[in-house]
Amino acid sequence: MDRIVKNEEIRAPEVRVVDSNGKQIGIMPTDEALELAYSKKLDLILVAPNAKPPVAKMMDYGKYKYELAKREKKAKKNQKIIEVKQMKFRIKIDEHDYQTKVKHIKRFLESGNKVRVVIMFRGRELAFADKGEEILKRVINDLQDIASVEKPPKLEGRDMWMMLKPKS
Repeated sequence: MDRIVKNEEIRAPEVRVVDSNGKQIGIMPTDEALELAYSKKLDLILVAPNAKPPVAKMMDYGKYKYELAKREKKAKKNQKIIEVKQMKFRIKIDEHDYQTKVKHIKRFLESGNKVRVVIMFRGRELAFADKGEEILKRVINDLQDIASVEKPPKLEGRDMWMMLKPKS
């Protein structure tokens, strides 16, 4: 719910009223429900506006907003943001450089990120697209214990790329 509808903002002619303890009081006209809430020094908050009739709960508005914010903060804290890291190779890569880049990819995957592995072609190197594919297959083979291929090798323009994701 984007906006909290409370007290006089409730436009429904009648509402199902629930008290602050969660006990149902019953269906009554909105004006009567408002008077009841005010007599207990509470607010009438619409919790299920799409129900027939809408459900309104008597509670302290400030406390309700605080608990809502607390719940949203907890939900945000528990979610994991997956980043997509990228590692670029050339077809004339030296063995030591290859091992270093594979070590970086392994670190990215172990921290739970996806990795986009790119082979860049320059000039006439595009004629050797099969060499680029060999490098990508070697990367897949070297990382098969911790990674699985999300998107297989694909040639786009002057780049050949694939997407790896950590094995769950």
